[in-house]
Amino acid sequence: MQIGMGKTMIHVLLVEDEKAMAGLLRAALYEQGFSVQVAFDGTDGLHLATEFPYDVLVLDVMLPGMDGFAIGRELRRIRVSTPILFLTARDELTDLVYGLESGGDDYLTKPFSFVELTARLKALARRRSEIHSEMLILDDLVIDTTSREVSRGGDIVDLTRKEYVLLEFLVKNRHRVVTRQSLIDAGWGFATNVENNSLDVYMTHLRVKIDGGRSVRLLQTVRGVGYRISSPGRK
Repeated sequence: MQIGMGKTMIHVLLVEDEKAMAGLLRAALYEQGFSVQVAFDGTDGLHLATEFPYDVLVLDVMLPGMDGFAIGRELRRIRVSTPILFLTARDELTDLVYGLESGGDDYLTKPFSFVELTARLKALARRRSEIHSEMLILDDLVIDTTSREVSRGGDIVDLTRKEYVLLEFLVKNRHRVVTRQSLIDAGWGFATNVENNSLDVYMTHLRVKIDGGRSVRLLQTVRGVGYRISSPGRK
């Protein structure tokens, strides 16, 4: 699944436990050209936000499982930089400050104008695009870091968020051996306990998607050390 901001569509993850409100917002945003995926509790919301590279995250503060502020703090801890807009009934200045300190980029109090919500979402997505615009190219592998679209030989490669993060980190360090620990830090965040074979599983999936069925292979395993991505013939 490839999620990125194209020319006309902004991809949003909405985490809202009130199903009627979530349905209303999803339908209204769709009418304005947004693509919206919904999670109804904090735990599912965090999982989706770490798996797929959305353009903007809309998090209700009061959620079952994990509240919106906790989701924001965890995402920033593991270096997920997707813009976050908090939705809340709290309108005290201290709540606004706490939300921004919890990783929020914007904060909207209920009840709110739908016109204002869409304007804020478009502004956040536009700001992200302007800040992160960069093309990474290695041989026939192309990564658009704005849309997070990946292609090999002109063919689109569908990646999960974590696969994308690992690939981008490798390409930014192309032609060099990247240690296992460096990849774990990039994909899961510092001071995170990761199952011993989790990285290998993701790298296996990534290798199939990037090199599968191709005569020229870019991803290489450096036994006992880590991985490298390099052009053919490059030592």
